[in-house]
Amino acid sequence: MTEKSRRRTGRKPRTAGVIAQPPWNPIYYQGPPISILSEDQIETIHNTALTILQEIGMAVLAPIAREKFAGAGFDVDPHSDRIRFDPSQIESLVSQAPSSFTLYARNPAKNIKIGDGHAVFCSVGGPAYVMDSDKGRRAGTYVEMCDFLRLVQSLDILHQEGGGGFEALDLPAESRHLDLYYAQCTLLDKTWQPWTIGREQAMDAIEMAAIMLDKTPEALIEKPVFSCVINTNSPLQLDIPMAEGLITMAEYGQAIIVTPFTLSGAMSPITLAGALAQQHAEAMMGIALAQIVRPGTPVLYGGFTSNVDMKTGSPAFGTPEYVQAAQASGQLARHLGLPFRSSNVTAANTPDAQAAYESSMSLWGAITGQANLIMHAAGWLHGGLTASLEKLIIDAEMLQMMSAYTRPFEVSTETLALDTIREVGPAGHFFGTAHTMERYEKAFYAPLLSNWDNYETWLERGSVDSEQRANQIWKQLLREYQQPTIDPAIDEALKDYVARRKRQMTA
Repeated sequence: MTEKSRRRTGRKPRTAGVIAQPPWNPIYYQGPPISILSEDQIETIHNTALTILQEIGMAVLAPIAREKFAGAGFDVDPHSDRIRFDPSQIESLVSQAPSSFTLYARNPAKNIKIGDGHAVFCSVGGPAYVMDSDKGRRAGTYVEMCDFLRLVQSLDILHQEGGGGFEALDLPAESRHLDLYYAQCTLLDKTWQPWTIGREQAMDAIEMAAIMLDKTPEALIEKPVFSCVINTNSPLQLDIPMAEGLITMAEYGQAIIVTPFTLSGAMSPITLAGALAQQHAEAMMGIALAQIVRPGTPVLYGGFTSNVDMKTGSPAFGTPEYVQAAQASGQLARHLGLPFRSSNVTAANTPDAQAAYESSMSLWGAITGQANLIMHAAGWLHGGLTASLEKLIIDAEMLQMMSAYTRPFEVSTETLALDTIREVGPAGHFFGTAHTMERYEKAFYAPLLSNWDNYETWLERGSVDSEQRANQIWKQLLREYQQPTIDPAIDEALKDYVARRKRQMTA
């Protein structure tokens, strides 16, 4: 590892004023979700999904996964990869998964609960490129990826880190996950997501998390640390690396996010009902496999149904169809009694107005569908190919606002303020009343990014737009980042593990 620690002996003075952040406080939904479909319609989609599994089945490419299904009594075709699933067996297995669970962080104050009304925001993960307004889009490096992790650590509205932000393409492909895990273990004290493409990546994550927490790998079964994305290869296929990752993580009791990638008109039917039925079938298959491996394994029902541009075939995100799919997916997850994963996504290529309105649509679908884990919540651009530093900050503003929106307001004698209204009377103002003076500092949401100056003042101050302000904010956060304390012995053990595994890979 070449990345240098950025621990500070003292803070540099702020150069752009106080960065307004609410305290660490994951969401708890107070009211009901939006139910876009009736119970009868949800039951119809559910039953159609069971019919898909029973009559059409799915291709399961990994021999170990086929063996697991065969051992559980499913109809495994010995001459192909196809498995057909008995509906009652599927429902019985899915029912073994818990409705909620806790993930344990290096800092116990940042443990997170997922499910039963609790929800968390997770930063972007998976892109190949990084982008900022200074250098444009480019292949990311390990140093830049570590800076991205520092920003995620610094933003209290992000409750989980999503898998590195973007690939460190200056490192060897076969071992770069080890460098990522080291950075996640040492630069963050929040929970973080590992890579699960095959058994080796998954086991390295388990081993390094155990070192990070000074536990044995087996101890993580009772106190899971990871939520692990497992994508089915839609339509109706589970590939070998994903199956191996799922099985490995389930063996160690880690939370499995089974997420079909069902783009209507491409990898699923063009009709939303058909796409959701296919999504539901694929999700239940993966959830059932996790329960076969270890009954009671925590899982999330992943919804990622959107549509494509039928003129080009390009994926579209933040569309009205995406919002409807998110709301309906939340209903389908609750029908199974499971936590629901959604995402904050956009097809925009730069952090412009399109990125903002598509992301706000996506986020609205996730919140009103009462997602319990909102992935790619900050930083996603270009359909998931790019992580943007400015978009990270713009999204953080939207997340803070959505989080504030979910908090109930008080209705009481004091908040109704009848005496104050009587005191001010007609044609007065409330600025100087005792009621206002007692509350004004914390009465309203304080923005991270938004500028509320009038036009003349905004011009006098340089007419800085939101992307420019976001650029200033992420740079300030990096200057002020302080690395969470880690035991030097644990740090050394992590370095030793990475070095040993790299030697094994090159041998």
